[in-house]
Amino acid sequence: MKISDICKLVEDFASSAYQESYDNARLICGNPQAEVLGVLITLDCTEEVIEEAVEKGCNLVIAHHPIVFKGLKSLTGANYVERTVIKAIQKNVAIYAVHTNLDNVYYGVSHNLATRLGLQNVRILQPKAHTLEKLVVFCPLSHSLQVREALHAAGAGQIGNYKNCSFRSKGLGTFQPNEQANPFIGQAGGGLEEVEEERIEVIYPAHLQAQVLAAMRAAHPYEEVAYYVHRLENYNQEVGSGAIGELENALPPVDFLQYVKNKLPVSVIRYTHTHKTQIRRVAVCGGSGAFLIHTARRQGADAYITADVKYHEFFDAEGEMMLLDIGHYESEVHTKELIYAYLSSKIRNIALCISEISTNPINYF
Repeated sequence: MKISDICKLVEDFASSAYQESYDNARLICGNPQAEVLGVLITLDCTEEVIEEAVEKGCNLVIAHHPIVFKGLKSLTGANYVERTVIKAIQKNVAIYAVHTNLDNVYYGVSHNLATRLGLQNVRILQPKAHTLEKLVVFCPLSHSLQVREALHAAGAGQIGNYKNCSFRSKGLGTFQPNEQANPFIGQAGGGLEEVEEERIEVIYPAHLQAQVLAAMRAAHPYEEVAYYVHRLENYNQEVGSGAIGELENALPPVDFLQYVKNKLPVSVIRYTHTHKTQIRRVAVCGGSGAFLIHTARRQGADAYITADVKYHEFFDAEGEMMLLDIGHYESEVHTKELIYAYLSSKIRNIALCISEISTNPINYF
């Protein structure tokens, strides 16, 4: 397999279309056409991680955090970012980052954190809008099944746990071919035609538009296909920030803190008190998740677990829920196992390794 093949596998799981506008999730350095010898999976890419990759015979590092996050204007080794990229290039090690796109997919970072905490009925805490489109296409009855099957194969009609979803209604289509036409029904320069057709409607992720339309045109018998594409306002329940679910058994706040320490595990938790006596509904967000504090409260969370909460942001819990800051590294380190588990299910003939290096720059005394 080539490096580009591995990148595509990752993006099949967490499309780059779902990364935030400020992000840099992509192949950061390396030849995409190079053959993959081995893959090292890490949270952060550092000089030590590059050395580890070389020692383990891996020429591709997959990291959650992009080593190049802001623009580089030089490569002189002036800081750890430049030194890491220089070493990767010197050692022929490619670096690929899957960041906020992995945060934003349903089975991504936050869902994995929720699973580790034993939460049930897990759903996206803050779903995204404007990520779905609807296609309406008109087709003669004789080719309706053919067109629908092509659309489904291209990724349309997948809604949550249901696939091959569509809506059909029958009607009468009219058209009149001119002299230059090559009509499927009727003759060039002929008269007005009336054909019984089906209106087929399917929903799909907006970033799949090109392949969905290409599949439609390839399967449709008409020279000119009548169709409409609508960008939907609907919230996408499979794409968004954070996750929320329920514990099987409610816990008193102190017991809940110990439960979190045991499950993740973490050594230090910064937290707020709450007037609630039982914790049952829990919201989580791997990484910097203070922007979801108010959302977690509105969703009725008894506790919200995240990282990088500033002093004044702790007040925003208002005593209505416990707000737990477990540390950025601690909230996302499990992402290594998440990526490893996914790639292991797709790849059989390439060594996959999880980095043994703790890249956490923070120590606790």
